[in-house]
Amino acid sequence: MNVFFYAVPALIIAMVLLVAGKAVRRSLELRSAWRSGLTAEARCLRSYTTTDGGTGDSGVTTTLHHVYEFTTREGRAVRFEETNGKPTVVEGDIVTVHYSADRPEKATAHAPSPVKATAGTVAVLAFCGLIVAFCVGFMVTYHQEFAGDEFFGGLPGVTDGARAALHI
Repeated sequence: MNVFFYAVPALIIAMVLLVAGKAVRRSLELRSAWRSGLTAEARCLRSYTTTDGGTGDSGVTTTLHHVYEFTTREGRAVRFEETNGKPTVVEGDIVTVHYSADRPEKATAHAPSPVKATAGTVAVLAFCGLIVAFCVGFMVTYHQEFAGDEFFGGLPGVTDGARAALHI
């Protein structure tokens, strides 16, 4: 039974760290594309939305996707998909994309905004840090309060005062 109180928070921490890693990776990709100074005219090939949620009492999240195609300075045709772009861009529109020479498939049609991107990444990392801190705090508190009790696994460490408080 003890393993449940350690495994679930550990799984939550692992998922949160994956989210944090993805946020940092995308932020670095955007910075690389903006700093490269390489731009191209891209055509919007497709614009569509996806929805998530809406079952029971949960809200619905709608995400806007755009598929763009452009040609690099070297003549290579590149097609990429980007989420949360401008809602006014529709199929057939021409937009300016920023890309890096070493990874043009990680291009972006978002206008350069490093401060906004950094603020968003910091906010995501702060939220992830809060969740990790809560999970670690939960595991430490659980270990201090219950892991030593015979009823919860037979490990030493629970004081007589804690046993009395639990009426064991």
